[in-house]
Amino acid sequence: MKRLISVLNVVVILSLTGCGWLGLRDRSDDYLLAEETAVTVVPQGMDKRVLGQIYPIPQIPVTSVELVEFDVPRPQPASVNTFEQSVKIQSLEGRRWILINVPPSEVWPRVRNVLNRNGVPAALADGSEGIIETVWVKFNSDEENSHRFRFQISPGVQLDSAEISAVHNQAVRSEEDQAQWPEASDDDQREKDMLSLLANDLASSADYASVSLLAQDIGGDAKVEVVTPEISDPFILAKLSFDRTWASTLYSADRGGFVSVDQNRSEGVIYVNYTPETTDEPGFFGRLFSGSDEILEVNYRILVQAVGANVEIRIVGSEGQGLNKAETLRLLKVLRSNMS
Repeated sequence: MKRLISVLNVVVILSLTGCGWLGLRDRSDDYLLAEETAVTVVPQGMDKRVLGQIYPIPQIPVTSVELVEFDVPRPQPASVNTFEQSVKIQSLEGRRWILINVPPSEVWPRVRNVLNRNGVPAALADGSEGIIETVWVKFNSDEENSHRFRFQISPGVQLDSAEISAVHNQAVRSEEDQAQWPEASDDDQREKDMLSLLANDLASSADYASVSLLAQDIGGDAKVEVVTPEISDPFILAKLSFDRTWASTLYSADRGGFVSVDQNRSEGVIYVNYTPETTDEPGFFGRLFSGSDEILEVNYRILVQAVGANVEIRIVGSEGQGLNKAETLRLLKVLRSNMS
């Protein structure tokens, strides 16, 4: 019995002392001592676009409302795609692209693997621009021409998503060196077939463990962001066409709890009613006799205006009056979180 107690005491002591008793230092808290290192200096004449911050720390704007006042908001309803991989092909204004709810840094290595497995390796891979150009390939159905594809991977409009577009180029065999990339695909059907092949492969696997650290900013900046100027009111900046921004805004407003009462597309105005959700839910008889013909009043306007090559989305009061900055940001973030 005494021997058993002695053994138990040794086990307890070892569990308390950890690896230190074996001569190994506990490094679990070493991250607290980490210091910022200097940025790598690339010699002149060499390409430095592939280098960048591995874990960039975003800057907080001095004008941020959170620095002055902040109320913990109610959590937004979880999207259906939040916990499920979603891959689909979308088209608008003559364009076609794959939309996937995975960040570009995770999509990049997957796309390269898909191309390699299908015998279409990359001739050029520029992570900073999000461009992959394939080598020239030959199809059995076409004995006269050679074919290649250019893929553009960029951040999607939806949060933590990516868009993959493709351009097809063909040239007469032995004349590939003279070929130039077209603005639109030489063969629309081959572009569609390639995107379908890529989309099916991406949808068949949910393993996105690999991440390209060198492609954290792959494809450029975000297409949609909330801008907070020092003087003027906050707004959403969309680097998209007006038609796509208008459609995305209507879709987001519906999913975010806004009720569209009226709209004027030529003027870029959406008249909406927005009432924050409350925890007080009506009972059975309250829902039964509440009636469904209630007329909603307009309490906000969503303004969608083209400014140069971009589109700005603003939210104002029912009469067009400005709102306080905290309320404006709260509504803009609701609208932004559901844009797709």
